[in-house]
Amino acid sequence: MKARDYDRRNDQIAALLQNTIEQLGPELVANPQLAEVLNRMVDDQLQKYDASQNGKSAPADGGLADLIGFGKDATTDLGDARVSSGVVDYDDTVRSERILASADLYYLYMHERLGVFRVIDKLQELFQAGTLRISSGEGAYGLYRFDKHNILRYHKRERMRAYRRVFGYTTVDPGPGARPNPQFHGLFSHFIGEAAKYWRDKRISEVIRERATDPTFGSIAIVRRSGLDLRNNLKNSSYGYINVLRVETSQALAECFKILESSDVRAQFGADNAWELIELVLWQYFHESVHASTMNRMAVAGREIIRWLAEPFVLQKNRSEFEALLLRIAEYAEEWISSEEGMRVSRPTPPPRQVYMPGAPPSGMRREPIIGRPRGMMPGPKMMG
Repeated sequence: MKARDYDRRNDQIAALLQNTIEQLGPELVANPQLAEVLNRMVDDQLQKYDASQNGKSAPADGGLADLIGFGKDATTDLGDARVSSGVVDYDDTVRSERILASADLYYLYMHERLGVFRVIDKLQELFQAGTLRISSGEGAYGLYRFDKHNILRYHKRERMRAYRRVFGYTTVDPGPGARPNPQFHGLFSHFIGEAAKYWRDKRISEVIRERATDPTFGSIAIVRRSGLDLRNNLKNSSYGYINVLRVETSQALAECFKILESSDVRAQFGADNAWELIELVLWQYFHESVHASTMNRMAVAGREIIRWLAEPFVLQKNRSEFEALLLRIAEYAEEWISSEEGMRVSRPTPPPRQVYMPGAPPSGMRREPIIGRPRGMMPGPKMMG
């Protein structure tokens, strides 16, 4: 496109918008959404015009020879020189595969932090030592197969390095030539907070105003910008073996829960389901109580939020369409915030049973011999003092 035509087009667009707004003055006051519709129609026409210009052939040198005066057809006016309308936007080039892999990896990290794989390792240790009174049931066969498959999988060290590289979580060394990503959690929390705030403002505006169809108080630009920042951060930190690791580890997690749901393993601890078994094993052998329900919901909500960023939803500029797409993660954002705050202000409730201390009973001498005790009875506990 020639520079003169390019400038004229921009001036014509500005004049068209100004004249239309002046003519629609009273209607815009009564229906503010008309301004949004007007701008969208202009943008659509511009996109169609730019698409029609892409098929036209351009000089091999892009018009540089004409600009500097080479050739018989060299221009004598700068307005006749060719000008570019721009390049492909950065955010349009982000592919979804690595963002989706990061979403699943976040889900796996939360279950790793919860202790699912530690519980399976402890059950395998007890199974190999003969402590678990199982031999040929579904759980016994599952523990055997999990041990054999584990040789071919990525081990805990590689998983921890992946969490460190993509999310900045854990404190392990990210590996030779790799670096952690400490910016993730701040960007992640910021995007979730802005998405939740937008819907809170929308609900408030619908309640206190007469016309609920008017534009809401929230700004889609803030939500879009925070989402794009998070997406770009994940894009640059999820190269390498992250994709295959999340596929492999997700299979391992499914095998873990198949073992934990088996009736013979649950019967050893009196657990009703896999989650109760996890809590009991962690409490009995590691002396830990965990926010199992909270962390599981954070894993689900976080995965859905990151998956939303993998799609082109965040690039939507139309308010009504953006709101409809953002609604998919609105409740997930609120749930993640509530779960995270709950973990910070409270301690997890341990299972309703005493901790069993494995091993031999403690040794020690009696306080006094039986013969020397009056009337053959042990001294009673002090009631006071």
